[in-house]
Amino acid sequence: MQPFTRRVIEIIKAIPEGSVMTYGQIARQAGSPRAARQVVRILHSMSRAHQLPWHRVVNAKGEIALQEPESKLMQELFLREEGIELTADGRIDLGKYRHEPGFDDP
Repeated sequence: MQPFTRRVIEIIKAIPEGSVMTYGQIARQAGSPRAARQVVRILHSMSRAHQLPWHRVVNAKGEIALQEPESKLMQELFLREEGIELTADGRIDLGKYRHEPGFDDP
């Protein structure tokens, strides 16, 4: 496993319940600020094997990025079960729920 991949997995596992991080935040924290899409691929291919809390990762606008309706609803349900509120247009208030382990996301 590549060091970047290992670090991404560690970061995602460390997102506390009731908080979210963005793909870009995770990429920066893992040492590759322009690798948000790689974070998406890691989540897609390794969430089950590493028991990642995939539902705690959203895009930079605080939106659920999944396109498949059933998966999107599942992520929304998991977030709500952790106490995360979504706005009427389906966004998460990153100012309120973003986990910030020592860095900022633009």
